[in-house]
Amino acid sequence: MKTSIPPPEAPHWYVVDATGEHLGRLATRIAHIVNGKHKVTFSPHQIMSDHVIVLNASKVVLHGKKAEQKEYIHHRGYFGNLRRIPFARMIEESPEKVLETAVRGMLPRNKLRDLKMKHLHVFEGTEHPHDAQKPEPLPSPLT
Repeated sequence: MKTSIPPPEAPHWYVVDATGEHLGRLATRIAHIVNGKHKVTFSPHQIMSDHVIVLNASKVVLHGKKAEQKEYIHHRGYFGNLRRIPFARMIEESPEKVLETAVRGMLPRNKLRDLKMKHLHVFEGTEHPHDAQKPEPLPSPLT
């Protein structure tokens, strides 16, 4: 039996404003689109994802006390090189990295993860250079 592979279609571009959005809930919506699972023709061994543009990444919020308790941990492989960065400092220095880390952790850990992450474009402010792609608003999770 022969497997039918649909021809690839042009990727859609979506834009979402992160102002007042909860980090985890926004990251799950974005990961679903970046992974390509919203399409009928989803195949785990192909990159069928669409592009997502996130604006106002510095205005994302967390539930409860997580803003004071959450830490980003990084180890360089040497003794005594465990680095802990609190959420408050991370959101000040590089708010794009906060959302990229959350989405990256929700994608499958395989060779395609880095290629799929290139479809995520996060910006601190409201300006982005992707107007020529005519991005649409990100659909709500209930549709």
